Amino acid sequence: MNPAKLLALLFLVITLPLQAQPASVSYIPEMEYLRLAPDVQLTPQQAMASDDWQVLPEKTPNFGYIRDHIWLRFPVSNPELITLLEISYPQLDHVDFYLIRDSNIVHHESTGDQKPFRERPVQHPHFLFPFQLQPDANYQILLRVETQGAMQIPLRLWNSRSYFEKASVESQLHAGYYGILITVICFNLFVFLALREPVYLLYVLSTFGYLILVGSLNGVTYQLLWPDVPEIQNRAMLLTVPFAMVFTLLFSRSFLRLKRSSPVLDRLILFTIALNVLVAALTFFTDYSTGSRLTVALAIPSCLLLTVVGPLQWVRGNPQAVYYTLAWGALTLGSAITAANKYGLIPTNFITAYGMQVGSALEAILLSLALAIRIYRERQDKVLAREAELRALEARRSAELRLMDQALHHPLTGLPNRSSFEMKLSELTHSNDRKRYGVVIIHLNNLNSVTKTLGHRNSDRILELASKHYNAVIRDVPGAIALEQSDLRNFYVASLDPQTFAFLVDASEAEAATRAVLRSIEEVRYPVDFLGMQVPLAPQLGVAIYPEHGTDANTLIRRAVIAEGSERARDRGIAYYKPSRDSYSAERLTLVSELRHAIDNNKLALYLQPKLSLKSRQIVGYEALIRWPDREQPVTPDQLIALAEQSGLIKPLTRWVLQEALHLRSRLLELGFDAGIAVNISPNNLREPDFAVFVQRLMQSFHAHMGAITFEVTETSMMQDPVNSLKALNALNAAGIPLSIDDFGSGYSSLSYIKQLPASEIKIDRSLITELSHREEDRVIVRTTIDMCHSLGYTVVAEGVEDEETLALLEDMGCDLIQGYILTRPLPFDGLVDWMSGQPRRSRISAS
Repeated sequence: MNPAKLLALLFLVITLPLQAQPASVSYIPEMEYLRLAPDVQLTPQQAMASDDWQVLPEKTPNFGYIRDHIWLRFPVSNPELITLLEISYPQLDHVDFYLIRDSNIVHHESTGDQKPFRERPVQHPHFLFPFQLQPDANYQILLRVETQGAMQIPLRLWNSRSYFEKASVESQLHAGYYGILITVICFNLFVFLALREPVYLLYVLSTFGYLILVGSLNGVTYQLLWPDVPEIQNRAMLLTVPFAMVFTLLFSRSFLRLKRSSPVLDRLILFTIALNVLVAALTFFTDYSTGSRLTVALAIPSCLLLTVVGPLQWVRGNPQAVYYTLAWGALTLGSAITAANKYGLIPTNFITAYGMQVGSALEAILLSLALAIRIYRERQDKVLAREAELRALEARRSAELRLMDQALHHPLTGLPNRSSFEMKLSELTHSNDRKRYGVVIIHLNNLNSVTKTLGHRNSDRILELASKHYNAVIRDVPGAIALEQSDLRNFYVASLDPQTFAFLVDASEAEAATRAVLRSIEEVRYPVDFLGMQVPLAPQLGVAIYPEHGTDANTLIRRAVIAEGSERARDRGIAYYKPSRDSYSAERLTLVSELRHAIDNNKLALYLQPKLSLKSRQIVGYEALIRWPDREQPVTPDQLIALAEQSGLIKPLTRWVLQEALHLRSRLLELGFDAGIAVNISPNNLREPDFAVFVQRLMQSFHAHMGAITFEVTETSMMQDPVNSLKALNALNAAGIPLSIDDFGSGYSSLSYIKQLPASEIKIDRSLITELSHREEDRVIVRTTIDMCHSLGYTVVAEGVEDEETLALLEDMGCDLIQGYILTRPLPFDGLVDWMSGQPRRSRISAS
């Protein structure tokens, strides 16, 4: 049934009873009434004889909520047609019907909603009293009515046949009305089960409340649901009003989304709901009259509140409020008319008696339409939201792809970056772990110099050209593995950082084509042509093989980098990883921790190696050499120093060595051995800003050793940072610290730079001394060095002297001091003391 048909049906419901009935068929008689207090009880005869009868001012008796009982009397005309009395208000507790002929009671019926439904004279929701009249007699009807609810007695005299014809039509119309509500309930219940949205369930419960309420008011529920239990009927009348209001308020709150759009109205609605629940609870503890008044009294402001909420939300632009305002306006108006009629404020007619039914039907139609529109709009919103979501997902996916592409590629060269390279390498090793793969690192050693010379922008352009060149070269290397392939690009080289590239090869295939690989390596080493210049980048290559050198990407890359940084790579341009040359293994981390602990807990030791003067044949000094005596796995001094320099422990280590050397010399002085001690200084120490200050303060604490502690620095170490080294050495010389140049002849330092150093001693490297007795060229070099150093004023010390023949040659060349195994190996303090005790007395301090 569409809305137009429903509205037409409602119009018929309203207009049909308003059509004038023929006088011969039905009429409302003119009545007199007698109102008596509840405690006054009269017999029909006593009532008829009373002098307090009054003419009823209106046609329909309506006294509102009173506790008095009412007597009504009126004559019956047209005895040949009138055969039925109808009281169309079914909520009357007790009704006594008396038919009086010539002052005698000829018929009596007693009924009411406090008695079982089956005891009614006619099984009908309204109170019907059939009777038969004789044409030649005078008849009166006497009624006694008592009720705890609204005292309204809408009665009419009917011809039985006409009444039931009219009642049949009204029953059909009422059935249509109930059908409307049941259809609305079923439809919205189905929608709720489909969508699981609470607003539809609340509307179902609200409409169901009105269905039960209207059915109770019309007496239909009493007739159909609980005809033998009047108590339930009375209780239902009290509870259906707050039940309907509670769920109506809850529905309105949800339908209009008041919690979000109007928190103040939302709280007011919640307060009203609480009041209705409270009133429903109070009906269990009050009499029917009080409970009925309370429920109706609260229903009126509740409906008014719902009526006000709609326009307020309409003004605020809530689209749902339009239908809501119209719907609840109709329902509120109908409910208010019915409630006013209950209180006796307005006379009884079809509109006043059935205002709630009409309003609720209109409300059901309009809100069903609103909910249908809401479903449509929500569906459209969901479609639009879904489309927007899909567009957002597409945009996000595109952004993610761009971000992923950026995350996996170097921003300058566009080549795959470290992460991409590691993923590809991991994929290869996991998918085919039986094959051998080569990880090759290309490091550009000269890029920093190029950047300083040409600037960053030109350096970036050169790097782009180099990356394209390397990618083209590596593509033709036998066994080269593509890192990324697509219709637009093929990458064989990855960019690990601005100075380092990497690529992968099938190791077995590459090893089978050695010449082709070597040609490709030479092409990689070609300078880059940039603006007519041949820019050398000095690339070095390091190689690590899977699985020989590692089984995971991180280890393979790390070891290829180690190979690239090796001396072999610097000499030949390429080197394979060798475990024996790896000073960066995992054990190194443990060794660093152990070294820090050894320094902090004085677990290291200084060994001393004596120096012999060839002129006086006396021990004139010692070199302090560090040792780690208590470690289970021995660490050579060179390894220990390299580890300290790489890990940053050289600073505390050097400070420990200096302090320990001073303590040892103090002990030597106590034993009568007066000689200086030489201490090796790392170039890292010379770059420390506070090193010279530390040495000055330390020597101030040991005045007796001033000038007796010599610092040895290698010529190659000073050339790493000549300017700062010279500055630091001048500061130490000013503090009274003698300087010795160690390992002279092993590097390629400039003599002009050596002349600037505040040194007083030169130590010829052992590499020139070891083969001195067998190699003529070494003898020429050493003799020339000694003569040159003497001419420059340096004292000359020869290291690594191990035999008498070498000693004799050095003495003949005029060398000043020797040091080596011919005297003794480096000894711990106690061993040195024992050794010194065995030397001639001239090595001790002269008594004079």
